[in-house]
Order: sequence, then structure tokens, then C-alpha cells
Amino acid sequence: MPIDHSSKQYDLDLEQIRSKVLLMGGMVESQFLDAMQCFRSGDAARALQVIKTDEEVNRLEVSLDDSCSHLIVRRQPAANDLRNVMATLKLITDLERIGDEATKIARSATTIAERNVSTIQHYEMVRVIAERASDMLHDALDAFARMDATQATKLISQDRVVDHEFRSIMRTLITYMMEDPRTISAALDTLWVAKAIERIGDHAKNIAEYVVYVVDGKDIRHTDYPAASADSGN
Repeated sequence: MPIDHSSKQYDLDLEQIRSKVLLMGGMVESQFLDAMQCFRSGDAARALQVIKTDEEVNRLEVSLDDSCSHLIVRRQPAANDLRNVMATLKLITDLERIGDEATKIARSATTIAERNVSTIQHYEMVRVIAERASDMLHDALDAFARMDATQATKLISQDRVVDHEFRSIMRTLITYMMEDPRTISAALDTLWVAKAIERIGDHAKNIAEYVVYVVDGKDIRHTDYPAASADSGN
């Protein structure tokens, strides 16, 4: 009976942590969407709110790190339970960094709005890559909520598409800057935003990899796991 009680308490503690992680995930997802709206409209007040939200995300990261550490000390999880907690710790870090990237986008939006000179269509330049990265983040959080390794595996391969789109944007912006020096400031701001979006895609892929790690017990970082899974018929 004491063992059963301890197991139930562990499950309860872990579920409380997971709920807060999903709350944090919802916050950074909204932060990213709001940052892109700021980049589109130049809304300085909204950009400031995105930056303030990042402070809440940072506080939540610290609180969750502390909760995970205490859970490990108190419950001493092993095997899959330990994998779950360790993956959650790493996921929290990725969520915090997504918040940082969203903040960078909001600050770039403010800079462009203050300059009040539109030499390129900065939002249209990154719209497609932003939509793809946003879908990746949403699907990664959904896969984590449901511990769906199949969905996680599918979205991992999308990171290559985001990387390809970033390189395409970079080449286009470099061409603009070479042909017309007046576009340099706006092009650089847009490039920083495109890079931030590309990094958000990277973090979404990381979250998906943690889901696979917890469900299947496989550390697939730095591997071609989606392609290998497809070849093996999984």
C-alpha cells in the first residue's frame, strides 16, 4: 500500500508539472503569434506586451525547473519515469528560448516601425516560414500533450523545409542589399526575424524529439530518424 500511495503521488506531481508546461507552451505560442502580428502592423504597444510576457515565461521556467528538481529528489524516478522528467526539463528550456526568439521579433518590429521607412515587404518576406514554424510549434505541443510519437516523428522532418526557406530568404535579402543599399537596414531587420523564426522551428523539432525519447526510449537527436523510420516501415 505505501508503494502504491507513493506511485500515485508521483503521478499527481508529474501531472501538475505537465499542466504547467502546457500552460507555458500556450504562452510562448501566443507570444510568437503576437510578435508576428507586431511585425506585420508595427504595433508598438503590442510589441511591448510580447516583451513583458517573456518575463512571465522566464519566471515559469525557473518555477518548473525547481519543481522537476524536487520531484527527482523526493521520488527518485527510474527508467521511463526518469526519462519523462529529464525530457520535460529540456523541453522547458526550449520553450523559454522560443519566448526569447519571439521577443527578438517584437523588438525588430518596433525598430522598423520607428524607422517609418518601408523599402521592402518585410512581413510578406517571412510570412510562409512563420506559418510553417507556427504549425510545427503547435503540433509539437500537441504531440507532447498526448505523448504521440507518431505525430512527433512526422513534424521533425518539417524542420528541413524551414531551414531551406530561411536560406532562400537570406539569398533574396542579400540580393536586395547588393542592388539597392537603401534596403540594407530593413533587410537586416527582416533577416534577424527570419533567423528567429528558423530557430523557433529548431526548438519545435527538439520538443518532438523529446516526445519520441519518452515514448520509445530512443534518443534521436542528431540522427535522420524520420527517414529511417519511413524506410523500416514504421
